[in-house]
Amino acid sequence: MSVTRTGPLPTGSDATYDVVVVGAGVVGSAIARTLARHPLRVALVEAANDVGDGTSKANTAILHTGFDAQPGTLEARLVREGHRLLSSYAQETGIPVEPVGALLVAWDEQQRAALPRLAAKAGRNGHHTTGLLTAAELHAREPHLGPGALAALDVPGEAVICPWTTTLAYATQAVRSGVDLHLDCRVEKVGPGDPYHRLVTRRGVLRTRHLVNACGLHADAFDALVGREDFTVTPRRGQLLVFDKFARDLVRHILLPVPGPLGKGVLIAPTVYGNVMLGPTAEDLDDKTATGTTAEGLAGLREQGGRILPALLDEEVTAVYAGLRAATGQEDYRIAAHPALRYVTVGGIRSTGLTASLAIAEHVRGLLSDCGLDLGRERSLARLRMPNLGEAFPRPYRDARLIARDPEFGAVVCHCERVTRGEIRAALTSTIPPGGLDGLRRRTRARGGRCQGNHCGAEVRALFEEHTEHREGTR
Repeated sequence: MSVTRTGPLPTGSDATYDVVVVGAGVVGSAIARTLARHPLRVALVEAANDVGDGTSKANTAILHTGFDAQPGTLEARLVREGHRLLSSYAQETGIPVEPVGALLVAWDEQQRAALPRLAAKAGRNGHHTTGLLTAAELHAREPHLGPGALAALDVPGEAVICPWTTTLAYATQAVRSGVDLHLDCRVEKVGPGDPYHRLVTRRGVLRTRHLVNACGLHADAFDALVGREDFTVTPRRGQLLVFDKFARDLVRHILLPVPGPLGKGVLIAPTVYGNVMLGPTAEDLDDKTATGTTAEGLAGLREQGGRILPALLDEEVTAVYAGLRAATGQEDYRIAAHPALRYVTVGGIRSTGLTASLAIAEHVRGLLSDCGLDLGRERSLARLRMPNLGEAFPRPYRDARLIARDPEFGAVVCHCERVTRGEIRAALTSTIPPGGLDGLRRRTRARGGRCQGNHCGAEVRALFEEHTEHREGTR
């Protein structure tokens, strides 16, 4: 297995692949993992210095059933299949998932009238377990809900999941199964050719017979490198507020609004880490790097959150963040094969992409076969079990047997999130070690709690720098 982050890329035959997947977000990593099931030379290439460092790290972390997707679309099919595949994969690999269910809440008569239509739409998407709730039934389910809620659609099967662990699991299993991962490796130029495309990156040149564009926000720009102009990506910013763990008892389900033209709207949801999340906004921008939050956006979220769950505003906010989704002007994914180029574009993957990721990967595998890729016989992937970051499952600091074997797992470093020295060490020595402190937080939760690293930050940084220096010194 090979993970590179610095220095020149390999040359000669080591830089020649059957498939290169560009973009190591949740979708690109899932595709690389699926291709690793075949005797192929595969590379996963990422411009950032870590996997899951773009849209995939800043989403609403919901495992969708696809009940409200547009029936008959590719997205509807892949989300439905993806929900099944990812639910099974999470159980197999230890990705934390909590099946809390969702309530689609109507706050006026127009929204209440839409609920039966949404239930019928769910049925057309193969989701037949929804049910209508009266105001009394709704408030019995959610006693802290604000006044004025008229009814709701109960959607069993909706769940919350850890998006960070999901992306890392895909990429780790891909690497352990033979995929080369090249980080900090932006592709700057593509020279289409036969039998090889030539990819010029900031760290050297790669050659590949087949090419997959999983570049998320930059899928249109990468398309242009190979001479295609099929769509334009508009970054749609979603700002979110994360409330402290004391707020967790205020909400039992994912509370969804009736969808609007810009998406699913502002929701309130528990997280697998024990917090409560409010958001996202939906703002179409021109800047694909505009991941900052705004006072206006956060104030708007608080106003809407106060109507949905008034007591939430009395709780402390522990984090604010913003993610950018890839809007393309079409309410469906933009996944297309170009056999003459031996090239597949995976664009327009919206907030449902986390759920659909494994199904998207299976779909892309079929498209690559249509483009002439000889997959060969299928083989087993390397076995994998991910560290648990979820509060509803056993954590190392409470595991007496683990601590007896290795006391470092009983030495708490980050007291807000109960992260131990053993967990940090394991992350820093893992198959894909973090490229920075943010990457370490996504692997362990260290520095992600109430104090945001004010108490543990120096020790966490020292551990990171010590292991990084040791790793670089032993190369």
